[in-house]
Amino acid sequence: MRVRDFGLKIGSLDPGPTNSIVDVKGVMIGHCTLIYGEGKLEPGKGPVRTGVTIVFPHEDKNVFKQKVFASSYVINGFGKPIGLVQLNELGQLETPIALTNTLNVGIVADAIIEYMLDLNPDIGVTTGTVNPVVLECNDSFLNDIRGRHVKHQHVYEAIGNASSKQVIEGAVGAGTGMSCFEFKGGIGSSSRRLPKEVGGYTVGVLVLSNFGRRTDLIIAGVPVGRELKDYGLSKPQDGGSIVIIVATDAPLTPRQLNRLAKRATHGLARTGSYSSHGSGDFVIAFSTAYKIPHYEESITYNINVLSESYMSYMFRAVVEAVEEAILNSMFMAETMVGRDNNVRYAIPLDKVEEILVKYNVLKR
Repeated sequence: MRVRDFGLKIGSLDPGPTNSIVDVKGVMIGHCTLIYGEGKLEPGKGPVRTGVTIVFPHEDKNVFKQKVFASSYVINGFGKPIGLVQLNELGQLETPIALTNTLNVGIVADAIIEYMLDLNPDIGVTTGTVNPVVLECNDSFLNDIRGRHVKHQHVYEAIGNASSKQVIEGAVGAGTGMSCFEFKGGIGSSSRRLPKEVGGYTVGVLVLSNFGRRTDLIIAGVPVGRELKDYGLSKPQDGGSIVIIVATDAPLTPRQLNRLAKRATHGLARTGSYSSHGSGDFVIAFSTAYKIPHYEESITYNINVLSESYMSYMFRAVVEAVEEAILNSMFMAETMVGRDNNVRYAIPLDKVEEILVKYNVLKR
Protein backbone atom coordinates (compact mmCIF):
# COMPACT_ATOMS: atom_id res chain seq x y z
CA MET A 1 0.00 0.00 0.00
CA ARG A 2 1.39 3.39 -0.99
CA VAL A 3 1.37 6.35 1.36
CA ARG A 4 -1.60 8.08 -0.32
CA ASP A 5 -3.63 4.87 -0.39
CA PHE A 6 -2.96 4.67 3.34
CA GLY A 7 -4.67 8.03 3.78
CA LEU A 8 -1.64 10.27 4.25
CA LYS A 9 -1.17 13.46 2.27
CA ILE A 10 2.41 14.68 2.28
CA GLY A 11 2.76 18.41 1.65
CA SER A 12 0.43 20.79 -0.16
CA LEU A 13 1.07 20.27 -3.89
CA ASP A 14 -0.83 17.74 -5.98
CA PRO A 15 0.92 14.68 -7.43
CA GLY A 16 0.86 13.69 -11.08
CA PRO A 17 -1.39 10.91 -12.46
CA THR A 18 0.81 8.03 -11.24
CA ASN A 19 2.43 9.94 -8.37
CA SER A 20 5.83 8.74 -9.59
CA ILE A 21 8.85 9.84 -11.58
CA VAL A 22 7.29 8.68 -14.86
CA ASP A 23 4.81 11.54 -14.60
CA VAL A 24 7.65 13.50 -16.19
CA LYS A 25 6.91 12.69 -19.82
CA GLY A 26 9.44 10.38 -21.45
CA VAL A 27 11.11 9.11 -18.28
CA MET A 28 11.31 5.31 -18.15
CA ILE A 29 12.22 2.94 -15.31
CA GLY A 30 13.38 -0.67 -15.63
CA HIS A 31 14.27 -3.27 -12.99
CA CYS A 32 15.96 -6.64 -12.83
CA THR A 33 15.51 -8.46 -9.51
CA LEU A 34 17.68 -11.35 -8.30
CA ILE A 35 16.37 -13.51 -5.43
CA TYR A 36 17.64 -17.05 -4.93
CA GLY A 37 19.25 -19.23 -2.27
CA GLU A 38 18.70 -19.24 1.47
CA GLY A 39 20.45 -19.98 4.74
CA LYS A 40 24.13 -19.62 5.57
CA LEU A 41 26.23 -17.17 3.59
CA GLU A 42 28.67 -18.74 1.14
CA PRO A 43 30.63 -15.78 -0.20
CA GLY A 44 30.49 -15.78 -3.97
CA LYS A 45 27.55 -18.19 -4.12
CA GLY A 46 24.68 -16.73 -2.12
CA PRO A 47 22.06 -16.25 -0.85
CA VAL A 48 21.33 -13.54 -3.41
CA ARG A 49 19.06 -10.56 -2.69
CA THR A 50 20.06 -7.84 -5.12
CA GLY A 51 19.40 -6.31 -8.53
CA VAL A 52 19.71 -3.32 -10.82
CA THR A 53 17.43 -0.40 -11.68
CA ILE A 54 17.73 1.73 -14.83
CA VAL A 55 16.47 5.31 -15.31
CA PHE A 56 16.11 6.66 -18.86
CA PRO A 57 15.55 10.43 -19.17
CA HIS A 58 13.60 10.01 -22.41
CA GLU A 59 12.10 7.36 -24.67
CA ASP A 60 14.93 7.56 -27.19
CA LYS A 61 17.22 5.10 -25.42
CA ASN A 62 20.30 6.45 -27.21
CA VAL A 63 20.98 9.08 -24.58
CA PHE A 64 24.51 9.57 -25.93
CA LYS A 65 23.12 11.10 -29.12
CA GLN A 66 20.34 13.00 -27.30
CA LYS A 67 21.77 14.23 -24.01
CA VAL A 68 19.88 16.18 -21.33
CA PHE A 69 20.90 18.90 -18.90
CA ALA A 70 21.80 17.46 -15.49
CA SER A 71 23.60 18.09 -12.23
CA SER A 72 24.40 16.19 -9.06
CA TYR A 73 24.79 17.02 -5.40
CA VAL A 74 26.64 15.11 -2.70
CA ILE A 75 24.91 15.29 0.67
CA ASN A 76 27.46 12.96 2.28
CA GLY A 77 30.18 11.41 0.15
CA PHE A 78 30.69 7.97 1.72
CA GLY A 79 29.93 6.22 -1.57
CA LYS A 80 31.30 4.82 -4.81
CA PRO A 81 29.38 6.40 -7.68
CA ILE A 82 30.75 6.55 -11.22
CA GLY A 83 30.31 9.39 -13.69
CA LEU A 84 29.44 12.36 -11.50
CA VAL A 85 32.64 14.34 -12.16
CA GLN A 86 32.02 14.72 -15.91
CA LEU A 87 28.27 15.07 -15.38
CA ASN A 88 28.86 18.14 -13.22
CA GLU A 89 31.65 19.53 -15.40
CA LEU A 90 29.57 19.47 -18.60
CA GLY A 91 26.11 19.67 -17.06
CA GLN A 92 24.93 16.82 -19.25
CA LEU A 93 23.70 13.25 -18.83
CA GLU A 94 24.61 10.99 -21.78
CA THR A 95 23.69 7.48 -20.59
CA PRO A 96 20.83 5.98 -18.64
CA ILE A 97 21.37 6.14 -14.87
CA ALA A 98 21.97 2.76 -13.24
CA LEU A 99 21.43 1.88 -9.56
CA THR A 100 22.82 -1.29 -7.96
CA ASN A 101 24.76 -2.61 -4.95
CA THR A 102 28.15 -1.23 -3.95
CA LEU A 103 30.41 -4.01 -5.22
CA ASN A 104 28.54 -4.31 -8.52
CA VAL A 105 29.22 -0.74 -9.66
CA GLY A 106 32.10 -1.71 -11.95
CA ILE A 107 30.26 -4.54 -13.69
CA VAL A 108 27.15 -2.43 -14.20
CA ALA A 109 29.19 0.49 -15.54
CA ASP A 110 30.89 -1.89 -17.98
CA ALA A 111 27.49 -3.15 -19.15
CA ILE A 112 26.26 0.42 -19.68
CA ILE A 113 29.38 1.17 -21.72
CA GLU A 114 28.85 -1.94 -23.86
CA TYR A 115 25.21 -1.00 -24.39
CA MET A 116 26.16 2.47 -25.56
CA LEU A 117 28.95 1.13 -27.79
CA ASP A 118 26.45 -1.19 -29.49
CA LEU A 119 24.15 1.76 -30.17
CA ASN A 120 26.95 4.07 -31.27
CA PRO A 121 29.69 2.52 -33.43
CA ASP A 122 31.28 5.97 -33.71
CA ILE A 123 32.22 6.11 -30.00
CA GLY A 124 35.99 5.91 -29.67
CA VAL A 125 36.43 5.93 -33.46
CA THR A 126 35.21 9.21 -34.95
CA THR A 127 33.95 10.80 -31.73
CA GLY A 128 34.84 10.76 -28.04
CA THR A 129 34.16 8.23 -25.30
CA VAL A 130 31.09 7.83 -23.10
CA ASN A 131 30.43 8.64 -19.45
CA PRO A 132 28.37 5.94 -17.67
CA VAL A 133 26.53 7.04 -14.52
CA VAL A 134 26.12 4.39 -11.82
CA LEU A 135 25.18 4.86 -8.16
CA GLU A 136 25.00 2.36 -5.34
CA CYS A 137 23.96 1.33 -1.85
CA ASN A 138 25.28 -1.52 0.33
CA ASP A 139 22.86 -4.46 0.54
CA SER A 140 25.22 -6.85 2.36
CA PHE A 141 22.93 -7.38 5.37
CA LEU A 142 20.63 -9.50 3.19
CA ASN A 143 22.76 -10.20 0.12
CA ASP A 144 25.98 -12.03 -0.74
CA ILE A 145 27.51 -8.79 -1.94
CA ARG A 146 30.94 -10.37 -2.55
CA GLY A 147 29.39 -12.52 -5.25
CA ARG A 148 28.74 -9.49 -7.47
CA HIS A 149 25.79 -11.37 -8.88
CA VAL A 150 24.48 -8.59 -11.14
CA LYS A 151 25.96 -9.37 -14.56
CA HIS A 152 25.74 -7.74 -17.97
CA GLN A 153 22.64 -9.71 -18.95
CA HIS A 154 20.80 -8.41 -15.88
CA VAL A 155 21.58 -4.82 -16.82
CA TYR A 156 20.32 -5.50 -20.35
CA GLU A 157 17.17 -7.08 -18.89
CA ALA A 158 16.49 -3.95 -16.82
CA ILE A 159 17.09 -1.81 -19.92
CA GLY A 160 14.67 -3.98 -21.89
CA ASN A 161 12.09 -3.70 -19.11
CA ALA A 162 12.27 0.09 -19.01
CA SER A 163 8.80 1.57 -19.23
CA SER A 164 6.89 4.78 -18.63
CA LYS A 165 4.16 2.82 -16.84
CA GLN A 166 3.61 2.93 -13.07
CA VAL A 167 6.90 2.43 -11.21
CA ILE A 168 7.22 -0.86 -9.32
CA GLU A 169 8.33 -0.06 -5.76
CA GLY A 170 9.71 -1.75 -2.66
CA ALA A 171 12.07 -4.75 -2.75
CA VAL A 172 12.66 -4.68 -6.50
CA GLY A 173 15.64 -4.07 -8.76
CA ALA A 174 18.45 -2.29 -6.94
CA GLY A 175 16.18 -2.06 -3.91
CA THR A 176 15.85 -5.82 -3.45
CA GLY A 177 18.25 -6.12 -0.51
CA MET A 178 18.04 -2.62 0.95
CA SER A 179 16.93 -1.51 4.43
CA CYS A 180 15.42 1.77 5.59
CA PHE A 181 15.16 2.86 9.23
CA GLU A 182 15.85 -0.80 10.10
CA PHE A 183 12.72 -1.86 8.23
CA LYS A 184 12.69 -3.19 4.67
CA GLY A 185 13.40 -0.43 2.19
CA GLY A 186 14.21 -0.23 -1.51
CA ILE A 187 12.73 1.66 -4.45
CA GLY A 188 10.18 4.43 -3.92
CA SER A 189 8.79 7.17 -6.13
CA SER A 190 6.54 10.21 -6.05
CA SER A 191 5.78 13.35 -8.06
CA ARG A 192 4.40 16.86 -7.73
CA ARG A 193 2.77 19.23 -10.21
CA LEU A 194 3.16 22.96 -9.99
CA PRO A 195 0.00 25.08 -10.35
CA LYS A 196 -0.78 26.13 -13.93
CA GLU A 197 -0.20 29.79 -13.11
CA VAL A 198 3.46 29.02 -12.36
CA GLY A 199 4.05 26.80 -15.37
CA GLY A 200 2.30 23.55 -14.49
CA TYR A 201 5.64 21.75 -14.52
CA THR A 202 6.14 18.29 -13.02
CA VAL A 203 8.85 17.19 -10.61
CA GLY A 204 9.31 13.43 -10.24
CA VAL A 205 11.51 11.57 -7.78
CA LEU A 206 12.82 8.02 -7.51
CA VAL A 207 14.81 6.88 -4.47
CA LEU A 208 16.91 3.90 -3.53
CA SER A 209 16.57 3.90 0.27
CA ASN A 210 19.08 2.13 2.50
CA PHE A 211 19.64 4.31 5.55
CA GLY A 212 18.45 5.32 8.98
CA ARG A 213 18.20 4.37 12.63
CA ARG A 214 14.80 3.07 13.71
CA THR A 215 14.23 5.61 16.47
CA ASP A 216 14.81 8.51 14.06
CA LEU A 217 11.96 7.62 11.67
CA ILE A 218 9.43 10.42 11.24
CA ILE A 219 6.20 10.00 9.25
CA ALA A 220 4.14 13.13 8.59
CA GLY A 221 5.85 14.83 11.52
CA VAL A 222 5.14 11.97 13.94
CA PRO A 223 8.03 10.15 15.73
CA VAL A 224 6.82 6.75 14.54
CA GLY A 225 10.26 5.18 14.91
CA ARG A 226 10.37 5.80 18.65
CA GLU A 227 6.98 4.17 19.02
CA LEU A 228 8.20 1.11 17.07
CA LYS A 229 11.73 0.95 18.48
CA ASP A 230 11.44 -2.68 19.60
CA TYR A 231 9.44 -4.08 16.69
CA GLY A 232 11.21 -6.94 14.92
CA LEU A 233 14.64 -5.33 15.22
CA SER A 234 17.34 -7.85 14.28
CA LYS A 235 20.39 -5.66 13.69
CA PRO A 236 20.92 -1.94 14.31
CA GLN A 237 21.57 0.27 11.29
CA ASP A 238 22.83 3.82 11.64
CA GLY A 239 24.77 4.57 8.47
CA GLY A 240 23.62 3.30 5.12
CA SER A 241 22.93 5.37 2.04
CA ILE A 242 20.32 6.84 -0.25
CA VAL A 243 20.30 7.66 -3.95
CA ILE A 244 17.78 10.28 -5.06
CA ILE A 245 16.96 10.81 -8.75
CA VAL A 246 15.02 13.98 -9.59
CA ALA A 247 13.44 14.52 -13.01
CA THR A 248 11.54 17.55 -14.25
CA ASP A 249 10.09 18.88 -17.49
CA ALA A 250 10.78 22.45 -16.37
CA PRO A 251 13.40 24.19 -18.56
CA LEU A 252 16.24 24.36 -16.04
CA THR A 253 19.95 24.94 -16.62
CA PRO A 254 22.54 22.70 -14.94
CA ARG A 255 23.07 25.41 -12.32
CA GLN A 256 19.36 25.50 -11.54
CA LEU A 257 19.26 21.70 -11.46
CA ASN A 258 22.04 21.78 -8.89
CA ARG A 259 19.94 24.11 -6.75
CA LEU A 260 17.03 21.69 -7.12
CA ALA A 261 19.20 18.70 -6.19
CA LYS A 262 20.34 20.43 -3.00
CA ARG A 263 16.73 20.83 -1.85
CA ALA A 264 16.27 17.05 -1.90
CA THR A 265 18.20 17.17 1.37
CA HIS A 266 15.19 18.73 3.10
CA GLY A 267 12.84 15.97 2.01
CA LEU A 268 15.34 13.41 3.29
CA ALA A 269 15.60 15.22 6.63
CA ARG A 270 11.81 15.30 7.02
CA THR A 271 11.86 11.49 7.34
CA GLY A 272 14.40 11.65 10.17
CA SER A 273 17.74 11.29 8.40
CA TYR A 274 20.74 13.29 9.52
CA SER A 275 23.20 11.82 6.97
CA SER A 276 25.55 10.03 9.34
CA HIS A 277 29.30 9.64 8.85
CA GLY A 278 28.95 6.36 6.96
CA SER A 279 26.04 7.40 4.79
CA GLY A 280 26.52 7.79 1.04
CA ASP A 281 23.80 10.26 0.08
CA PHE A 282 23.75 11.36 -3.58
CA VAL A 283 21.30 13.29 -5.73
CA ILE A 284 21.08 13.57 -9.52
CA ALA A 285 18.65 16.03 -11.09
CA PHE A 286 17.93 16.27 -14.82
CA SER A 287 15.57 18.18 -17.08
CA THR A 288 13.74 16.67 -20.05
CA ALA A 289 12.85 20.07 -21.51
CA TYR A 290 15.62 19.97 -24.12
CA LYS A 291 17.55 17.22 -25.88
CA ILE A 292 21.11 18.21 -26.69
CA PRO A 293 22.37 16.60 -29.90
CA HIS A 294 25.80 15.01 -29.67
CA TYR A 295 26.62 16.32 -33.12
CA GLU A 296 26.00 20.03 -32.78
CA GLU A 297 24.05 21.75 -35.52
CA SER A 298 25.30 25.23 -34.68
CA ILE A 299 27.71 26.96 -32.32
CA THR A 300 24.93 28.21 -30.00
CA TYR A 301 21.81 26.90 -28.28
CA ASN A 302 18.56 28.83 -28.23
CA ILE A 303 16.61 27.82 -25.13
CA ASN A 304 14.07 29.26 -22.73
CA VAL A 305 14.96 29.05 -19.04
CA LEU A 306 12.71 29.20 -16.00
CA SER A 307 12.92 32.52 -14.19
CA GLU A 308 14.81 32.29 -10.89
CA SER A 309 11.89 33.88 -9.07
CA TYR A 310 9.85 30.73 -9.72
CA MET A 311 12.44 28.29 -8.38
CA SER A 312 10.88 28.26 -4.91
CA TYR A 313 7.89 26.38 -6.33
CA MET A 314 10.29 23.79 -7.72
CA PHE A 315 12.02 23.52 -4.35
CA ARG A 316 8.74 22.84 -2.55
CA ALA A 317 7.85 20.20 -5.12
CA VAL A 318 11.10 18.28 -4.77
CA VAL A 319 11.05 18.35 -0.97
CA GLU A 320 7.53 16.93 -0.85
CA ALA A 321 8.22 14.30 -3.52
CA VAL A 322 11.44 13.09 -1.87
CA GLU A 323 9.74 12.70 1.50
CA GLU A 324 6.86 10.72 0.01
CA ALA A 325 9.12 8.61 -2.22
CA ILE A 326 11.13 7.47 0.80
CA LEU A 327 7.97 6.52 2.67
CA ASN A 328 6.66 4.68 -0.41
CA SER A 329 9.88 2.67 -0.55
CA MET A 330 9.07 1.36 2.92
CA PHE A 331 5.29 1.07 2.67
CA MET A 332 5.60 -1.00 -0.52
CA ALA A 333 8.36 -3.33 0.71
CA GLU A 334 7.64 -6.78 2.13
CA THR A 335 9.53 -8.65 4.84
CA MET A 336 12.64 -10.36 3.47
CA VAL A 337 14.88 -13.12 4.84
CA GLY A 338 18.40 -12.97 3.47
CA ARG A 339 21.83 -14.41 3.99
CA ASP A 340 22.52 -16.09 7.36
CA ASN A 341 18.74 -15.85 7.88
CA ASN A 342 19.03 -12.12 8.52
CA VAL A 343 15.58 -10.54 8.45
CA ARG A 344 14.34 -7.10 7.57
CA TYR A 345 10.70 -6.78 8.50
CA ALA A 346 8.23 -4.72 6.53
CA ILE A 347 7.06 -1.68 8.43
CA PRO A 348 3.87 -2.77 10.26
CA LEU A 349 1.23 -0.56 8.65
CA ASP A 350 -1.42 -1.54 11.17
CA LYS A 351 0.75 -0.24 14.00
CA VAL A 352 1.72 2.85 11.99
CA GLU A 353 -1.99 3.54 11.57
CA GLU A 354 -2.57 3.28 15.33
CA ILE A 355 0.29 5.68 16.02
CA LEU A 356 -0.84 8.26 13.46
CA VAL A 357 -4.38 8.13 14.82
CA LYS A 358 -2.99 8.56 18.33
CA TYR A 359 -1.19 11.72 17.20
CA ASN A 360 -4.31 12.99 15.38
CA VAL A 361 -2.63 12.85 11.97
CA LEU A 362 -5.00 10.20 10.61
CA LYS A 363 -8.74 10.18 11.16
CA ARG A 364 -10.36 6.77 11.40
